[in-house]
Amino acid sequence: MNTYKYDQEKPRLDLVPPAIIESVGIICDYGAKKYEENSWKKVEPKRYKAAMMRHLVEYLRDENSVDEESGYPHLWHLACNVAFLCEFMEVRK
Repeated sequence: MNTYKYDQEKPRLDLVPPAIIESVGIICDYGAKKYEENSWKKVEPKRYKAAMMRHLVEYLRDENSVDEESGYPHLWHLACNVAFLCEFMEVRK
């Protein structure tokens, strides 16, 4: 039996703060209820760039600000937009 685990080159997902995972999950759930599940995949990346910038500006103005429509923090929406853009980037590789 091999007692070695060769995972040196794998990402350390255990180091990702749970708050970002939960925040993105909450915003994705909100979007799934508002539109449909995984509908974000059908939207052009440039729309997420624009939304990311809007949420960033609101967050920079007030770190505790919340999105008027969803009631969730702009920072969470920002994180979700970044996650979508990262996924689009990964798919293009």
